[in-house]
Amino acid sequence: MSIRSTVISEFESVAKQQNIQLAQLNDGLTLLDSGLDSLCLAVVVARLEDELGVDPFSASAGEGNLPIMVGEFVELYEEALSRQRS
Repeated sequence: MSIRSTVISEFESVAKQQNIQLAQLNDGLTLLDSGLDSLCLAVVVARLEDELGVDPFSASAGEGNLPIMVGEFVELYEEALSRQRS
């Protein structure tokens, strides 16, 4: 499964468990418009850390690189995993 698929799957899983209507996810959709609130996004991040073994927010929190769009969120994980593998 690709990183993108894993991230989207977690968005969908959390939305389903919280009985939230998830917006149609695409790279240009803002995270705030996804239907998930900040607590749900924190759950997504925690699950992705367990599944992928990386927390890109711990490394980028001081750099101001927090994602606003779904595509940026996915890219953050792709870049973090790429750095981890190098």
